[in-house]
Amino acid sequence: MADSAAQSAAGAALVAHELVRGFGGRRVLDGVSLVAAPGRRIGLIGENGAGKSTLLRLLAGTDQPDGGTVTRPPDLGFLPQELTFPDSASVADVLDDALAESRAVLADLERLTSEGRLAEYADRLEQAQRLEAWDADRRAQVVLAGLGLGDVPWDRPLGSLSGGQRRRLMLTALVVGKPSALLLDEPTNHLDDDAATFLEEQLRSLPGALVVASHDRAFLDAVCTDLLDLDPAVDGPVRFGGTYSEYLRQKRADRARWERQYAEEQEELDELRSSLGLIAGRVAPNRAMRDSDKMGYGVRANRVQSQISRRVRNATRRLEDLERSAVPAPPRPLSFHAALTSSGAELVSLRQVRVPSRLDVDRFDVRDGDRLLVTGPNGAGKSTLLLVLAGRLDVPGVRRVPVSVGLLDQDTSFANPRLTARATYGRALGAARVAEVPLASLGLLHRWDLGKPVGALSVGQQRRLALALLVAAPPQLLLLDEPTNHLSPTLCDELEDALGPGPGAIVVASHDRWLRTRWRGVEIPMSRGGARLRRPLDT
Repeated sequence: MADSAAQSAAGAALVAHELVRGFGGRRVLDGVSLVAAPGRRIGLIGENGAGKSTLLRLLAGTDQPDGGTVTRPPDLGFLPQELTFPDSASVADVLDDALAESRAVLADLERLTSEGRLAEYADRLEQAQRLEAWDADRRAQVVLAGLGLGDVPWDRPLGSLSGGQRRRLMLTALVVGKPSALLLDEPTNHLDDDAATFLEEQLRSLPGALVVASHDRAFLDAVCTDLLDLDPAVDGPVRFGGTYSEYLRQKRADRARWERQYAEEQEELDELRSSLGLIAGRVAPNRAMRDSDKMGYGVRANRVQSQISRRVRNATRRLEDLERSAVPAPPRPLSFHAALTSSGAELVSLRQVRVPSRLDVDRFDVRDGDRLLVTGPNGAGKSTLLLVLAGRLDVPGVRRVPVSVGLLDQDTSFANPRLTARATYGRALGAARVAEVPLASLGLLHRWDLGKPVGALSVGQQRRLALALLVAAPPQLLLLDEPTNHLSPTLCDELEDALGPGPGAIVVASHDRWLRTRWRGVEIPMSRGGARLRRPLDT
């Protein structure tokens, strides 16, 4: 029995080796390896399309790799983004399934005690302790309440639950079941702040391995012990041991080192080019030789020419080597600052603005230089407020000065999906602006995506293109609706840095916990039920 327990403990690790998976002729994963040992909580990060969900499906066994192997514990749990469960099943059916192992272990303990089979009893006792089997039913009630399902009757069929409720029920079942390894795909979707914080606490207490794909930086920072960056912008997957905050500090240090190395190399290149120009000037000064030089020329000529030639060869060789292996220029940092001086002047004012069932505003002003963060639950009217500010909804009570306005919608779309990303960028900005700010220089799209039709880009890539248009031609009033949706965590961090103080006004609507806790401007909360929005007088 001891050998069996040791094998069980060893098998609790989740191991992937050289996984390869492609779709439509493109390799989404190319040689990805991963070891998730008990107690390690690995966060998968990267842009949409980088392969996070694909990797989770391969680890779970719901999809098969084109190459490579996966070794997984038999009780592995998986929460995909798209749930499949019969509508006729009830809440109780899901929870009974989750609690089945705990209940079976307790029944075995009672039977083995009566039969006096002590060796088997010790083995099952260890399993019961790992599962916290005696407390499993109570924990199910606690987790249901913590994830906002405490009032849902257990006999209610799944078909009558919303998508968010079904997802939270599946999360409950997985947490209560305490599998040896757990795979979660965007687990904080549909969770409010309290439920997300509760889930973080539950996951930190699990003894098994966890692999989770998430864009939620607050969640990643609170839960993960390691991060695996799948972003194709880096040279293959990179694993980082530490929290998201530590990862962010490392990324910023890497960026500073890149910028410093690039600047030093450019300085050396300039010096070499200048040196070659001076040498060339000395070799061919375009003047006749003086009479006083003619006597010594024959004696010195060979030596001087040899020295000059050697210097030219050495400098040329060094220049060629540097140019061949030159450090690429870092993408320019995102910036939304309009080319104006911040004046504090009023750009838009709202007085007694009403959009039935969507928005109720007494007084709201946006001034040049403002950095406003509008928060609140879904249905509070955040998106409607931005549409009114942008002039997309024509309602009484709005006064605006003639300024340029840019709006990043939650659902990014382009008029002509057949146009390539490069052509869309050029048509929107014009040749002069494109020459000044080339799309490739922003680092928002990979070079192999520039020639793709916009309609063929992923949601995240389309959002990057929309951001590129706003960065290249910053408006005086910038409105961003859930700007961190569909973007990689590292791009979200760069985006937040770009929203700092400066000319122009920025209004952001967001539920992003990480963004809210680090916002450097004014936060304006909204609530459901037609609550009136009033900007604080001291802002």
